[in-house]
Amino acid sequence: MSSQSLYPEGPELEAFVKRRRRLGVVWRSLFLLATTVGVIVLMVLLLTIINDSFGYVALEYKVAPEKMVLAWFEKVMLNAPGVETFEDYDDLAAQIAARDDAVGYLSHAYYQAHADELRLAPIDGVAPDAETVANGSYLLTRPLYIYTSLEALRERGATAAFVGYYLYHVSETIEQVGYFPAPDDAIAQAQRDWREATGLTPETLAENMATSGRVAASGGAAVAPITLAMAEQMQREGFEIEVSVSEKGAAAGFEDFCLGQADVVNAGRAIAFDEEALCRSNRITPVSFQVGLDGMAVVVSRSNHFVDGFTLEELQYALSTAPRWSDVRANWPDKPLLRFIPAPESAAFEVFIDAAFGLEPASHHERVLSALLVDNLPVGVVRRLNREKPLDQRSHDELYQLVVERIIEPTIVQTWSLLESIFEKETIEAAVAQTPRARLEFRSWVNKDFLTSPQSSQPELAGIRTAILGSLWVVLITLLFSVPVGVGAAIYLEEYGSGRWLDQLIETNINNLAGVPSIIYGMLGLAVFVRALEPLTSGQVFGLVDPTTANGRTILSAGLTLGLLILPIIIINAREAIRAVPRAFREASYGLGATKWQTIWYHVLPNAIPGILTGSILAISRAFGETAPLVVVGASTAIFMDPSGPFSKFTTLPIQIYQWTARPQEAFHNLAAATIIVLLTLLLLLNAAAVILRNRHQRSY
Repeated sequence: MSSQSLYPEGPELEAFVKRRRRLGVVWRSLFLLATTVGVIVLMVLLLTIINDSFGYVALEYKVAPEKMVLAWFEKVMLNAPGVETFEDYDDLAAQIAARDDAVGYLSHAYYQAHADELRLAPIDGVAPDAETVANGSYLLTRPLYIYTSLEALRERGATAAFVGYYLYHVSETIEQVGYFPAPDDAIAQAQRDWREATGLTPETLAENMATSGRVAASGGAAVAPITLAMAEQMQREGFEIEVSVSEKGAAAGFEDFCLGQADVVNAGRAIAFDEEALCRSNRITPVSFQVGLDGMAVVVSRSNHFVDGFTLEELQYALSTAPRWSDVRANWPDKPLLRFIPAPESAAFEVFIDAAFGLEPASHHERVLSALLVDNLPVGVVRRLNREKPLDQRSHDELYQLVVERIIEPTIVQTWSLLESIFEKETIEAAVAQTPRARLEFRSWVNKDFLTSPQSSQPELAGIRTAILGSLWVVLITLLFSVPVGVGAAIYLEEYGSGRWLDQLIETNINNLAGVPSIIYGMLGLAVFVRALEPLTSGQVFGLVDPTTANGRTILSAGLTLGLLILPIIIINAREAIRAVPRAFREASYGLGATKWQTIWYHVLPNAIPGILTGSILAISRAFGETAPLVVVGASTAIFMDPSGPFSKFTTLPIQIYQWTARPQEAFHNLAAATIIVLLTLLLLLNAAAVILRNRHQRSY
């Protein structure tokens, strides 16, 4: 071959350089294209997972949680000694005023009417006034509403005119009645809703003064004085509309309204879910308007000179089960405590329980959750639960889980993705409205209950606590087995190997094993760890399990199998890290009289550790996401007990994802997407911890 062909010159050289440049541009373009496609695919995958992990859910409850808690506290309060209930607030105020050993609560307007006979008892030092009610610092603050129907606003001129006049004039009158004005934005929103529903304005409202008709208002006693005042004021200004007001409690008022027997509801609380469902079933669309604020007053008689206020805990005890005043506070008189409170049908009763105790089951103490189970479950079921583990020995989370599973029994009717929830909200709300008992909730499928609950066959109750613990146990066993063995093998091959045929055979096998499909390792683990070494991997040789039920499908078998899977990767990366340590380090150590092992331990390994850790991070990341070997080894797809050691049955997060994606119910697919987010988060946390450890070690050397 001539030198001219080996070393082109002139035009031939220029052509050669151009070809190389074109080839470089092509390969660079292909690299950028592949990288861009990879990033796009990963972004689409991530967005798909996020889209399925959040969104609206239509839920049905066998027992509404708030109704269950309300019923229990109602029973406690009404069965306590010295309790008397009143439907009429004036009678309630008169009875408290006549007894210095009585306490009770009532709407602020009725306290104002009897202020010369009653004395306020602040709660945690805060009394109801315009400022504390407006900013919400007073505990027993509640909004006051009137309700009517969308159909009445559009089709009944008298109702539309009365509600419109009410909304545009109530703030001028409400303080005279004894309540506090609603926030400006709430009144403005109510006025906008009225204008949109009726097509009227304040200017055209005056044109309806000649409109005649009747408006039937029903509901609670708290809002009734405001409605009466507005009706009288309206008639004084020339409107010919008759307004009748019936005081029978908010619950009865909403029932009348939803059955078409009332045009307006006076309500000291928002409409309940079951009440709204009743309205929807009768083709009535409730519309709420906030008209004011009430600071329900806790009061005692003017003749009571020892009560200067209550803490929240004292108030809870005083208005529930405390038998004597001295039980509430030691320096108060040792005499019976009388409780005069609104009737349980009133909104004030429910609002007080919600404000003072709370209606969310999860917020209550273990003794309340135990009592809920005893009150709502059959005696036989309670006995069986106590035999399994006494209720008074169960944790708060265990009791709450039982309440949800055995009493509330939520059922997911339908789910929607995040994008659907954002762009099709009105369509979703309309669809849910066709199912009277369904509640629409926006749900993050990744939440505290999801992370702390065990697996369940019901998507409403399913969690990944068992899978998280299983994954961490398996990775721990894998790490403890593969890293020492892998690093030891790398040290032998690099530092002690002589290059003979045996060492070459081992090295060739390690390189080949790095490319073996993971399912093959699963078959190896099944044959060796699950079957051949079953007495060891099941814990039978240690006497830790029943020999009649022991088998090798345990965390130990899974960890050892995954350890074999990542062992070649760890060995190859560890060898490269050891090989990268400069030869001069070894020679300097030998020159100072160190032995071969001292040189390796004190000089080679410390400088190779960053590279070894990098390889170990990659290997553990692969093991963390493996599924196929674990399926063969015997990971459980349905397990409800948390693993307690290396000889426990187990499942892992990838297995859980695999199992849920195979389910037909859409809710399980949302759970699978949420589990993927948790898996990625744990993987990033483990990698971050390993990277921090590697960098810290690298700096120290």
